[in-house]
Amino acid sequence: MNFEFEPQAIPEVILVKPRVFGDERGFFLESYKGADFKANGITVDFMQDNRSRSSKGTLRGLHYQLAPYAQAKLVSVARGEVLDIAVDIRKGSPHYGKWVGAVLSDENQHQLFVPEGFAHAFYVLSDIADVTYKVNAPYMPSHDSGIRWNDPTIGVDWQIDSGETPLLSEKDAQLAFLEEANNNFEYPS
Repeated sequence: MNFEFEPQAIPEVILVKPRVFGDERGFFLESYKGADFKANGITVDFMQDNRSRSSKGTLRGLHYQLAPYAQAKLVSVARGEVLDIAVDIRKGSPHYGKWVGAVLSDENQHQLFVPEGFAHAFYVLSDIADVTYKVNAPYMPSHDSGIRWNDPTIGVDWQIDSGETPLLSEKDAQLAFLEEANNNFEYPS
């Protein structure tokens, strides 16, 4: 198999490590293979690819779309390095309000699978980062939602130096805290 699949502390979030074939010319890897992903618990059907470019210190998130337009994401970095974060926002989950994170970069080629029912964000650690992600549902502005990046009840360690403030969009700076956020996700019983 050309991938390692590593469930994280919140097991629905999976770190995917593609096998990289490199030599003096560069490298080759498979970034996605539906059958391998499905055999390892990632059973969503991705339908769209997105890409963003951000400068150092940019923080995008914590974003999600409400059901029935919820999105699962497979996040990777084509250039640079980010700290990628997933927060469980499924009411009734034993991990509700908890987060997991991984450093994704063009060096390690790791990917993070973020399922529906999770808020997602990344913080740019390199000078520039090109982030790509597959989603299983289109963007739906009427169902767009999010949580404030610095919600103290979540307590994400963003690896930001003391006294620094990340570069945020106006929208992200105004997001609600978890307990006030528009959220229709329930943990399956």
